[in-house]
Amino acid sequence: MSIHAQSRTDKFLEELLRRNASPALKHILDHPDTFQCQIIYTRIDRDAANKPGFTHFYYDVDAQRYFNPASTVKMPLAFLALEKMRALQLDKDTPMYIDSAFDGQTRVSEDTSAANGLASIAHYIRKVFLVSDNDAYNRLYEFVGQQTIHEQLWAKGYKDARIVRRFAPMTEEGNRHTNPIRFKKNGKTVYTQPAAYCDLQFDYSRPVFIGKAHWDKNDSLIQQPMDFTRHNNVPLPYLQQMLQSVLFPATMPAEQRFNLAESDRRFLLRYMSMLPSESHYPKYDTTEFFDSYTKFFWFKANRSKIPEHIRSFNKTGWSYGFLTDVAYITDFKHNVEFMLSAVIYVNSDGVLNDNKYEYDTIGYPFFKEVGEIIYNYELSRKRRHAPDLSEFKFKYND
Repeated sequence: MSIHAQSRTDKFLEELLRRNASPALKHILDHPDTFQCQIIYTRIDRDAANKPGFTHFYYDVDAQRYFNPASTVKMPLAFLALEKMRALQLDKDTPMYIDSAFDGQTRVSEDTSAANGLASIAHYIRKVFLVSDNDAYNRLYEFVGQQTIHEQLWAKGYKDARIVRRFAPMTEEGNRHTNPIRFKKNGKTVYTQPAAYCDLQFDYSRPVFIGKAHWDKNDSLIQQPMDFTRHNNVPLPYLQQMLQSVLFPATMPAEQRFNLAESDRRFLLRYMSMLPSESHYPKYDTTEFFDSYTKFFWFKANRSKIPEHIRSFNKTGWSYGFLTDVAYITDFKHNVEFMLSAVIYVNSDGVLNDNKYEYDTIGYPFFKEVGEIIYNYELSRKRRHAPDLSEFKFKYND
C-alpha cells in the first residue's frame, strides 16, 4: 500500500508545479514513495489596513507520515527558550554557566565566539539560525528541559511533537536529564536552575522504520531498516504553524502563540533572516558557511548569490537523507511575500548513516526549482493591496 494514502494535495498547487516542472522535478513528483516530498505553499493577501490573510495549499502533506526533522527542531527550542526567559524575567543576553550532573553532560563557562566571551541564550539562538549550530541547540534543550518542551508544545496544540534528543551521543535516559544552569549578572548569580529529570511518558506505539540497511554507532552495517520510532518528530504543518505564529502572532489563536516580548520576536526575525557574512559575533569562515548555507529555497543549489532585496526567514534541517526548509520569503523590491515549506528524502541506495545522500544532485535542486516556481507565480499574480513589508526590514552587519 502507498504510504501516501492519507495525504492532502490541492489541485491548484499540483497543477502549478507540474505545469512549470523540469523533467527532474516531474520525476520526483511521479515517484512519491521514493522521494516522500511534502510541500506547503501559503499565499498571503493583505487588506487595506495591511492585515494579512492566509490561504494554504498542500502537496502530498500528511502529518502522520514520519520524516526526520533534523535541525528544524531547533526553531521551536529557540522560541521556547525566549518564552522561558521572559517568564523568569531574565534578559536573553544574561551570561549563563552550565554545569554537569549526569553521565554524558558537559560544562560551559565561556563562549569565545561571543562579543563578551560568555554564553547566553541570545548567543545560542544566533548560532542556531545563522549556521544551525548543534551545540547551541543542545544548550537550549538543556535550559528549557525535556519536560517543559513537551508540556509547552502540547499545550499549544502540537500534540504529536516530540523533541527528546540532543544532537550528541546520549542515551534515551541521558536525554531525560538536563544540566544545572546558573545565570550571573555583574558577577552576581541572579537565577539558579537545578538539574532536571523528565518523567513524561511518550507515545512510541507507532513503529517507524526507514531504508533497507544502516550503519550503527559501532560502524557495523546492519542489514535491516533503521528504527526511528523513538527519534524526534515534528510534522511539517506544525513547523509551518510555529513559524507563522512568530511572524504573524495576531493571526494565530492566543493559546497557540509563543509568549514572546516584542523585542525578542524582533530579535528572532533578524537572526532568522541574517546571513553568515553579516555576523561579527559569531564570526564565520564564509567559504564553509556561505550565505545560502541554511537557505534552501531557491539558493543553496550551486551556492547561488541571494539578491539584497530578498530575505528568507527560515529554519532548515538535513539528516539521514531528509532535507527540510520552513520559510517565509520576502522580496522588498517587488513587494512579494509568501510562506513555503517542504521536505524531501534523497537516499537512492536505501542505506542510512553511510553519508551517501543525493543532497547536491537531487535535494537542493528540488528546493531551488520549487522555490523559483512559487516565486515566479507570486511575481505575476495580481494583489488587491500591495503589502507593506517594512516590519520585516532589518539592519544587519552587527
